[in-house]
Amino acid sequence: MDGFATIRLHRRTVKRFRKFSKKITKSYSDTMETIMDFFEWHGISPSSRFPKQINEDGDKTRKRINALIAIIRDIEKRQTKPTTAMLLSLFGEVYKEEEKPVKVAWKDRKLTRKEWMKREQVVPKIDYSNLDQEYQSSIKKLKRIVDNFEKVNPKFGKPYYKIQISELELENLKSLR
Repeated sequence: MDGFATIRLHRRTVKRFRKFSKKITKSYSDTMETIMDFFEWHGISPSSRFPKQINEDGDKTRKRINALIAIIRDIEKRQTKPTTAMLLSLFGEVYKEEEKPVKVAWKDRKLTRKEWMKREQVVPKIDYSNLDQEYQSSIKKLKRIVDNFEKVNPKFGKPYYKIQISELELENLKSLR
């Protein structure tokens, strides 16, 4: 096991290091080792400005990415498209650029009845009347249930509501899901 040695530091630096060390590792030695490994691995000198080096690395990376994008675009223009055109012409097909479809305004286009109903979100009258009947019956059932609510005020605890319905009605309500 390694022996311990002492280093003289200002008290404010020691307090700051102890707080930092609690966040990083269990012992002060491990924290110091981790810090030194970090600086050695990344080639950073604590005396140099850290953010400046990071910005320079970011700029280098951005420039490299932009250069790669330019190379890929050049390959696409000069190699891929002409090669594809040559292959298509060899096999008897004529190489054509994709034609974009002409946009037609909705008001100028003739729609079928189904397309018009879908576009306008119109429901046939029979479907509407069926939906309305279902809605009205659901409202009536809900009103019947709400009328069966009864408030209970116990001697201990908070008041609550109790529904007085039969088991058959409860099963019917559960099956409506």
